[in-house]
Amino acid sequence: MQILVTGEQMKQLDQATIQTMGIPSLVLMERAALAVFDCLRQHFSLKKTLVVCGSGNNGADGMAVARLLHLAGYSVDLYLAGNPASFTEEMKIQWQAAKNYQVSIVNNCRFSEYTTIVDALFGVGLSRELSGKYQTLVDAINASGVPVLAVDIPSGIHAGTGQVMGTAVRAAETVTFAYRKLGISLYPGTVYAGNVQVKDVGIYGASKGIYALDKEAISWLPARDPGGNKGTFGKVLLIAGSRNMSGAAYFSSKAALVSGAGMVRILTDESNRTILQQQFPEAMLSVYDSSMQHEKLADVLKKAMHWADVIAIGPGLSTSKTAEDLLQMVLTFRQSKPIVMDADALNLLAKRKDLQSQCDASCILTPHMGEMSRLADCTIGDLKAHPQEAMETLYRQCPCTLIMKDARTWIRTADGVYYLNLTGNHGMATAGSGDVLCGITAGLLAQGMRSSQAAPFAAWLHGIAGDHAAQEKGARSMTASDILSGLCVQLQMLDRKIARKEDTGENNYEK
Repeated sequence: MQILVTGEQMKQLDQATIQTMGIPSLVLMERAALAVFDCLRQHFSLKKTLVVCGSGNNGADGMAVARLLHLAGYSVDLYLAGNPASFTEEMKIQWQAAKNYQVSIVNNCRFSEYTTIVDALFGVGLSRELSGKYQTLVDAINASGVPVLAVDIPSGIHAGTGQVMGTAVRAAETVTFAYRKLGISLYPGTVYAGNVQVKDVGIYGASKGIYALDKEAISWLPARDPGGNKGTFGKVLLIAGSRNMSGAAYFSSKAALVSGAGMVRILTDESNRTILQQQFPEAMLSVYDSSMQHEKLADVLKKAMHWADVIAIGPGLSTSKTAEDLLQMVLTFRQSKPIVMDADALNLLAKRKDLQSQCDASCILTPHMGEMSRLADCTIGDLKAHPQEAMETLYRQCPCTLIMKDARTWIRTADGVYYLNLTGNHGMATAGSGDVLCGITAGLLAQGMRSSQAAPFAAWLHGIAGDHAAQEKGARSMTASDILSGLCVQLQMLDRKIARKEDTGENNYEK
């Protein structure tokens, strides 16, 4: 599991290492430069390299990189874009060292003449938009078409939000130090960063931050009892599909079974009975119609809920009076059973603020940005600019676990831990994709996973299934059915890795 940090957090960690642990700044800088040097040799053409430096410590890193390249016999030019009057103490030392070793320093250059450009202009401390000569410089680097390696973060990307500060360098690769920066994990910063390499330079101590799951997350996958039966692996009730809206019920219920749940029952509108029985015979079916008396509807729902271990509600449900009654009764009758609320259940929850206080830590909400804006009473722009603040606001009204779906999905567990999901692709912005995530989440809960793990793991698993679908069908053409197929393949691969680890006693999972 990775920890993602903001620029301010990184500066605090850097200072703690220098002041508390006693590691000099120049030692850390040399280790950073060596990490960049290694990546340059492995991934870039060094026939002719240009290192572009600012006047701060990011520029000092670049100066050290230029020196290392020069001493290794590579053709390298150093271009100082910063003001010498603004040099940090470390920059003064690196500048003098570069001159002492007779590194080639140029005042003018044609970027297109180089095979590689190293961006060491601005680091994680950037807080203002690039303008004037810096904007012109960055735009010229981008226009050159020369592959760029960014030092720590592409110049012009905000380290905390990922936003472009006026303009930004488009890097082929970014070598970032100690911890991955939040700004190169969020859009659009992640696009500008290219391939991100996180390198250990001797800075440690980040105990708090935003977490991102990686391949080690497979240790969270619920174990399978070889002697188990379908009841062992949990029963999911999926309340989904209003009149003639069977697709959402199909995708979410199938995802729950594919994720490992033992049984799924769909409670849906009578009109969906025939098509669901034909399309998905593995699921059990209970039906209602909108003309039912409230008492009869409550009786049907109570029986289905009594059977289930986990309830999911919302996909394709509509916001009708019947749907509203179903949601209210689910929250009333659930007896602390885990609930996943998606789609129209969230729209109803936004409409019925009085129901939000009935949610607790066993509830998981899965809103996309539009649904979240209605739940939190804010604009989508506010959500994108201040996602954690919006999630905190909603938590105070509705104390549950949140999966806020976007190009980068945010998760806030009920105990206040934040995750950012780094898997997935733009092809997952397709009809039915969210229904699949709802079903995966419910399926994991049914197998005994806690809400605090099921939410981030479901988002991660959904993403790697989508990545598989994109590889097989292409992101432009993939559908929710392809994500389901990818889910089968990825779970099979994860189970094989777990089995190999158990057989060999390995401590690390195969990449």
